[in-house]
Amino acid sequence: LGEVPVLATGVLRELRMVKDPSEIDTLRKAGAAIDRVHARVPEYLVPGRTEADVAADIAKAIVAEGHSEVAFIIVGSGPHSADPHHECSDRELRAGDVVVVDIGGVCEPGYNSDSTRTYSIGEPSAEVAQHYSLLQRAQHAAVEAVRPGVTAEQVDAAARDVLAKAGLAAYFVHRTGHGIGLAVHEEPYIVAGNDLPLAPGMAFSVEPGVYFPGRWGARIEDIVVVTEDGAMAVNNRPHQLIVVPVG
Repeated sequence: LGEVPVLATGVLRELRMVKDPSEIDTLRKAGAAIDRVHARVPEYLVPGRTEADVAADIAKAIVAEGHSEVAFIIVGSGPHSADPHHECSDRELRAGDVVVVDIGGVCEPGYNSDSTRTYSIGEPSAEVAQHYSLLQRAQHAAVEAVRPGVTAEQVDAAARDVLAKAGLAAYFVHRTGHGIGLAVHEEPYIVAGNDLPLAPGMAFSVEPGVYFPGRWGARIEDIVVVTEDGAMAVNNRPHQLIVVPVG
């Protein structure tokens, strides 16, 4: 009847990028729930168990700690920790392994959690400890850069610059973050080339990593929400390399 259908993609994009107070409250609850799962992870990291064994325990914990379902589980041990997109395998954990655990679930009414912590089975080598300390600084710098008006690419650069100054630029091989909400990955993307100004209510991950192929890797990830004057983290687990005693 003369009406022309118009795609609502643009409108929905804006609505989904900026969360309202109830959505932020749900993201905070989801963040607290996945934090409780990470608190349980060290007990699962026993030499001789496989990555798949650990992932199965984590899946049960994700539901037990308040999620309605599992979204994803990454357990990368030893050389697998150097693959940012590894999921899990039948590789057995060993003393001396660095283990990247990146996990998320869905909390009612459909909002996602997502958090990464890195573990060391036994004391880490001097190299791992040194590079991990730099990674902590990079993640902190990126979170500190978050405030209204700053662009997404400026937050990415804040993390990248710390690692570049230490000669580790080539080992940070992915974007610094992604938006989160009804999807695990949605806008805004915290990546070079995205000049989108941040606004209060935007929620996204801050997750720099370093990866040394065939050897080891590490990542730290929190979800943050842009506030009127900075950032509020919805994840509150410690950022240091988590050492799991052996024996």
